[in-house]
Amino acid sequence: MSGSTASAPAPRRPPVLARLGEAMRRHRGSIVGLQWAVLAVYLVLVVTPAFLPLPASGARLWDDLTLFAQFVFWGLWWPFVLLSMMLMGRVWCGVLCPEGFLAEQASRVGLGRPVPRWIKWGGWPFVAFVLTTVYGQLVSVYEYAQAALLVLGGSTVAAVAVGLVYGRGKRVWCRHLCPVSGVFGLLARLAPVHFRTDRAAWEAAPARKGRAVDCAPLVDIRRMESAADCHMCGRCAGHRDAVSLAARLPGSEVARLRGTDVQPWEVRLLVFGVIGTAIGAFQWSASPWFVRAKLAVAEWLVEREAFALFDSDIPWWLLTHYPEASDVFTWLDGLMILAYIGAAALLIGGWISLWLRVAGLALGEARAHLRLAYALIPLGGVGVFLGLSALTVTLLAAEGVVIPALPLWRGGLLALATAASLVLAALQLRRAPPSVGRRGAAFAAFAVATAGAVLPWVTMFYLW
Repeated sequence: MSGSTASAPAPRRPPVLARLGEAMRRHRGSIVGLQWAVLAVYLVLVVTPAFLPLPASGARLWDDLTLFAQFVFWGLWWPFVLLSMMLMGRVWCGVLCPEGFLAEQASRVGLGRPVPRWIKWGGWPFVAFVLTTVYGQLVSVYEYAQAALLVLGGSTVAAVAVGLVYGRGKRVWCRHLCPVSGVFGLLARLAPVHFRTDRAAWEAAPARKGRAVDCAPLVDIRRMESAADCHMCGRCAGHRDAVSLAARLPGSEVARLRGTDVQPWEVRLLVFGVIGTAIGAFQWSASPWFVRAKLAVAEWLVEREAFALFDSDIPWWLLTHYPEASDVFTWLDGLMILAYIGAAALLIGGWISLWLRVAGLALGEARAHLRLAYALIPLGGVGVFLGLSALTVTLLAAEGVVIPALPLWRGGLLALATAASLVLAALQLRRAPPSVGRRGAAFAAFAVATAGAVLPWVTMFYLW
């Protein structure tokens, strides 16, 4: 009698992205080594220029460390970190960020106290972003190394201090207090890659399968559905055969948001912070309205012989004060900058909020206006990228490098971001229960809201 024994089918090989995620977990030591290297570069570029003289009038990027550091940080580092969030999620946070790395290391040797309730308040990302953005404008953080050390170095010292007190090997600072963590969380919702948890596989796995994951940003991996808080470090890849790096449609997380998924403070950060405050911060120095308003106030003060606000003997850490560079702010300058940024945040954020409310009323659905607000993330992210890249353009122009068709590139990015926001809103509305007419009215109101995030950039780049 003859016969054959059927061989068991070969196990299915995981997709490429899943294998990449597990490689990140296996090579955790290499990632830590990379983080130490980035930290060393960060410290050199942040600390050293602050103790050097201001660049001479003929200095160039390639022969002056201060100018080079300025270009690296504000011309390359920050614009493309923001862009990376929209493309790859928070890989920067989990693999490269020196501040988060230091905070985690400090917490491993610190007191390990539990995180108090006041730190967990949901409004800190909004408050920290607005205060840091406004303060950076007052001390000219983009232009001067001392100001950069004060803002960036101060944030890093605060991160280490929090790590020394709270958490055990966790990134308490990053999760709750970092000035840009909330922004990164918003942008990461758009990314076409993320670490996905298969809840069914998790529940089906043996109770003791695999060691518990040391998740530094304090994410509940078992219930993880959003990329907002995940730092993409790869430590959880393959855990219980349920967590894997996977692809998804760009913006799909935003498109399928439910009313219960939205966070009001996150919406305030997006509308009044990332869009409103950021536009005011990037605009004021180029705005003819700012100049006219300042002259009008100055004339009014002179007529009344009130000269106190013209005093410029102010510490550099409070207002810009670099007489050797002929760059000195008066109290009037500081107040006008605050007024301009505040007015921009309130007017732009108020306009957007008003029309989102109209859209919500058209739908007749609770929290619909908050859910629709997330569709503005592409416009918010691209707007901040354009604002930061304006400095890139200025620094390159000083070196004689001109970017061809720059207005076309800027217009193309704005158009792409606007289209992405409108598509995300349409996808959200497609799932809404009201009639086609009411969904159409909500979409029209949302489209009017987007004008608040687009027209200020059009004015800045094409009209002034």
